[in-house]
Amino acid sequence: MIKAIAFVLSAIVIAVPIQAQSKDRTEIVHFVKGASSKAIKSSIKGYDAAYYTVNAQAGQELKISFKTSNKSSYFNVTAPGAEEAMFVGSESGNEFVATLPSSGDYKIQVYLMRNAARRNEFANYTLNIEAH
Repeated sequence: MIKAIAFVLSAIVIAVPIQAQSKDRTEIVHFVKGASSKAIKSSIKGYDAAYYTVNAQAGQELKISFKTSNKSSYFNVTAPGAEEAMFVGSESGNEFVATLPSSGDYKIQVYLMRNAARRNEFANYTLNIEAH
């Protein structure tokens, strides 16, 4: 009986695909005193993602532009406390401009689409963030 259980468990372990460990990183965006914008130059690879947190107030205008070396990389913007993104770059492009509906931490996610991620491609990018 014990051998049968061990066999079933080992078959399950073999059948479950192993997901690659992602190396996501998070950065809090701080503007230099007196400045209202920041340019971030970085890169991502494969399934890794970069997350940037910007604290902003309701009524402020947030502008984000994205330049990338890989046509399969995009960014999303999620409002404080929201489950879904208010802006999805793969559907809306590389420019985001909005008057913010609420105060708090807005999250910007930079990522590669699955087609590029599974090929372990790179994306070098510049993310320009402005809050007025």
